[in-house]
Amino acid sequence: MCGIAGILNLTEGEPVHGDMIRQMLAMIRHRGPDQFGIYLSDQVALGNARLSIIDLQTGQQPIGNEDGTLWIVYNGEVFNYIELRKELESRGHRFTTHTDTEVILHSYEEFGPGCLTRLNGQFAFAIWNEQDRSLFLARDRVGVRPLFYTQTGSTLLFASEIKALLVDPRVRATIDPLAMDLVFTYWSTLSPRTSFRGVVELPPGHYAIVRDGRVTTKPYWRLSFSTEKHDGGRGRELSDYLEEFRELLVDATCVRLRADVPVGAYLSGGLDSSTIASIIRNYTSNRLDTFSIAFSDPQFDESEHQRRMARFLGTEHQVVFATHADIGRIFPDVIWHTETPIMRTAPAPMFLLSRLVRDRRFKVVLTGEGADEFLAGYDIFKEAKIRRFWASRAESKWRPLLLKRLYPDIAGLAGTGSSYLSAFFGVGLSEVDAPDYSHAIRWRNNRRVCRFFSDQLNDAVAKERTEEDSSVFYPAEFMNWGPLERGQYLESSIFLSQYLLSSQGDRMGMAHSIEGRYPFLDHRVIEFCVRLPSRLKMRTLRDKYLLRELAARWVPREIAQRPKRPYRAPIHRSFFGESTPDYVRELLSTERLKSAGLFKPAAVSQLVGKIEQGRPIGETDDMALAGIISGQLVHHHFVASFKKPPPISEQDRVKVVSPTLVSH
Repeated sequence: MCGIAGILNLTEGEPVHGDMIRQMLAMIRHRGPDQFGIYLSDQVALGNARLSIIDLQTGQQPIGNEDGTLWIVYNGEVFNYIELRKELESRGHRFTTHTDTEVILHSYEEFGPGCLTRLNGQFAFAIWNEQDRSLFLARDRVGVRPLFYTQTGSTLLFASEIKALLVDPRVRATIDPLAMDLVFTYWSTLSPRTSFRGVVELPPGHYAIVRDGRVTTKPYWRLSFSTEKHDGGRGRELSDYLEEFRELLVDATCVRLRADVPVGAYLSGGLDSSTIASIIRNYTSNRLDTFSIAFSDPQFDESEHQRRMARFLGTEHQVVFATHADIGRIFPDVIWHTETPIMRTAPAPMFLLSRLVRDRRFKVVLTGEGADEFLAGYDIFKEAKIRRFWASRAESKWRPLLLKRLYPDIAGLAGTGSSYLSAFFGVGLSEVDAPDYSHAIRWRNNRRVCRFFSDQLNDAVAKERTEEDSSVFYPAEFMNWGPLERGQYLESSIFLSQYLLSSQGDRMGMAHSIEGRYPFLDHRVIEFCVRLPSRLKMRTLRDKYLLRELAARWVPREIAQRPKRPYRAPIHRSFFGESTPDYVRELLSTERLKSAGLFKPAAVSQLVGKIEQGRPIGETDDMALAGIISGQLVHHHFVASFKKPPPISEQDRVKVVSPTLVSH
């Protein structure tokens, strides 16, 4: 795992100098503190900050092909690199390292952009072609690893994190009003938009070719589900599906153990991470260390289930203990790494967890992300199913009562009657053919927090919003999919890729140089799951049916059958409790709110007063508080007080390569 950065002059003008790329690498030192590498020619500079995981001795980047016409910098892992290398060697390619980096380079040399469909991994990389003076950028299928770029004048800059782009004094951080509107609706921006004007991300499953001053972006993979007219797989036995799933998931897990450093696993106490840890224990001889989060607040704590699973597996189990004060204290660091406002504090304990993993001298962990999206584990899928059932008899008084079973964590819901449930969940009830039927209530509810937007921000949003800028992308075949599959697409393409794998995943792990690996996001596993009949993902209201049946072979019954409990973290008590961090008071002051221009000081003051008076705080107020504080922090970190560290120097083990020179 690494961080990458680059500078490309789009026209043959002033040559690129090395000082800027050294400064860019310093900004992402946390992603790869082990070594640094630079490729420098008259038109391009490529940089890499390396976290050494595979081929510790000879894998330093950048790496070139045999004749030095192609050069690569790379962030990520390609897990089938051993098999690909054998094929490439049979085609005449010669290797100087044992890295997956060099395998990607030769795959591109052999197959061009078509190489991407052969890669099983999580990656973002850049390849410079000295012959035709082109730059090739690519990102993995579901967006595990980030890649951003911007253009200023005749210069294109790219990097693993936005902060590296801001090193160039011509790139000014300006918060995009439409991005704020999107984050406060969907919990994230919609790719390729980011929180800053003029900075875009390369979308998941896409590549870009930069040639002759133009950037051309193309998809090479799209998420697609079986159509509603599919026969549902009724000709196959459950045992057939289970065996195919077992083979895929076991192999997806085992190839993700390929590393020249120890590999651990996160253990949340739920089904998904327990399944992955059990596969490691049952199918390999690897030593297994597991890592978990325990909360001081019992409302969020699952440590009892984590300990039970760790004892069952016999792992070396490590726990980080997260208090309200801890979350509030580290939140500024969290937002420095997310580079975007967030509507939850859940990334903060993940930040603490990755620090624990680093302190225990691990660099790699396997986790269970992806199972809920592709095997229908979230309550939002059940909610949509109940609402469709209710809509067929909208006058029913008892059908909406089924919704009580879904959200035991929402205070007071279990004691409510059908009138409240009908008022809240009945909005748009009959619009069952709406493409956003599964998510419309959530998105509408999220938008309630936009009432805190300043008049200035609201005016900018209204002025700049277009249908294209503010709408979710629906594939042409979307309405041919089943209702469950439509909801899965929305959850996977927005929440998973844009929030879970970014703010809560890559950014929190790489803040402490920790690489997360995701067996459920192996593209073979995903493509198996999207072809599954709905009944094998959700049976009545039993979620992740096929996974539960499979996991029963490996985990205790109470874990295999345990209801899904969403991972959450406390919000208002983390900022206003026994003590309030000084930065919270400062950022929420009238002066600072007016200076940033994002939120209404009077409305924010009223929310803070409500919290300090001990009055009940609902989900919407909690989301609003997280969004406001994180929005203010984004403005502080990147707009008002952006700070650059010293550039990397020769003391940082820098490898410098040019078309005519190699030096260390």
